[in-house]
Amino acid sequence: MKRLNRHDFPGAVYRDRIIQFGEGNFLRAFIDWQIDWLNEHQGIDAGIVVVRPRNREVSDSLNQQEGLYTTLIRGLNDRGEPISETRLIRSLNREIQPWQQHDAFMALARNPDLRVVFSNTTEAGITFSETDRLSDAPASSYPGKLTQLLWARYTYFSGARDRGWLMVPCELIDHNGDTLRELVLRYADLWHLPSEFKTWVNQDCAFYNTLVDRIVTGFPAESEQLQNTLGYEDRYLVAGEVYYQFVIQGPSALFSELKLAALSPQIRHVDDIAPYKAQKVAILNGAHTAMVPVAFLAGIESVGEAMADPAIAGFVDRLLRHEVIPTLDLPPEELHRFADAVVRRFCNPFIRHALLSIALNGMTKFRTRLLTPLLAAHQQTGRWPTHMTFALAALIAFYRGESAGKVWPLQDEPHWLAYYAEAWKACDAEPHSLPQLVRGVLGNVSHWGQDLTRQPGLAEEVTQHLQNIVAHGMREALNQLG
Repeated sequence: MKRLNRHDFPGAVYRDRIIQFGEGNFLRAFIDWQIDWLNEHQGIDAGIVVVRPRNREVSDSLNQQEGLYTTLIRGLNDRGEPISETRLIRSLNREIQPWQQHDAFMALARNPDLRVVFSNTTEAGITFSETDRLSDAPASSYPGKLTQLLWARYTYFSGARDRGWLMVPCELIDHNGDTLRELVLRYADLWHLPSEFKTWVNQDCAFYNTLVDRIVTGFPAESEQLQNTLGYEDRYLVAGEVYYQFVIQGPSALFSELKLAALSPQIRHVDDIAPYKAQKVAILNGAHTAMVPVAFLAGIESVGEAMADPAIAGFVDRLLRHEVIPTLDLPPEELHRFADAVVRRFCNPFIRHALLSIALNGMTKFRTRLLTPLLAAHQQTGRWPTHMTFALAALIAFYRGESAGKVWPLQDEPHWLAYYAEAWKACDAEPHSLPQLVRGVLGNVSHWGQDLTRQPGLAEEVTQHLQNIVAHGMREALNQLG
């Protein structure tokens, strides 16, 4: 079987218009997939040059397939029907490794057609190094490399105002565009670059804050069968879910440049990204966090199995619809549509998410995902939300680490593991000490940022749920919850 290449599998070729820092699965199944669709349907004629952001010895690169690869997008559509679609991606032109191909890397700055810079260098990629130098070939950090390119472009085009770039970071950090801009300006100061360059960066370049969302599972397990069906060998075949969301805050230039609005309503140009981040954290991530201990203690092992269980699915639905959504700032109909999409994603038959694999650091996840809506719901209604407090009680029960002879691994901060080990040992010896266990959890100011035992009635509510779970088991406690 022939390996994928442009000679044996000819098709459209696009001019270099986009730089992409990062060659990983996510960008290839998210950004490059979108650009490929826009090339075909909107004629934007945008080819992508990938820059590998880290200096690693690699035996293979995207150049081995001349930038070609296949995406496998599968999951449930809006009608809840399973779909599976393959697409041969032609938007990616080539890959550059800047340590080994430094001249080719710096030549990107002199290309007048290049306009947009996407990146996903992981959360640790947008960083600053005092030891980076302008003369390095290249700088170690992504912001350092970007500053080198921007300075070279500024000097080559004599500061032309129409030669600025549009930076679109996809790293999962808050205010990713603002942070990237700040680091570029820090490098400008570190390297004593002129103030005119910094003015050009601020006024003639754009840095977008973004929120990206798509589950990308990478190289599919059934790759051999898929390649036989496709008729070629593809070492960069990448699978992802149907759902995706791309929320972008910044100037309109990016949307006119790439015609992004034509692709999907799931691509949003917004004035403030914060409500969309809150939506994702509270609904998508919050539902995961609430579901895990409840479903696992009910004898379920995966997200898909949990959503196929009427009791668990009903619990998640009521938690989202009646408790979480009313605390968020976006229009209710938009929030409910997002919740509908979350449920479809959880039901995706092509992805198996083991509950234990997403139980990691559950205490921190509850704080960052559900504490804000929990407190907001209480402030709105004057009573504690039943399902969120039940989820917290279930989390405390989960950290017992065993039930009815079944033992499971716990992964969290050492101080939490030590606390729960001692506290549950005390409760096993004296069941009436459950209220003390709950108060010990809620009173951890360094974790919650406040003493939650001072919230009137919260400890009592969580304790009541925990007592029901311990006394009757998760299934019966869920039934009593209604």
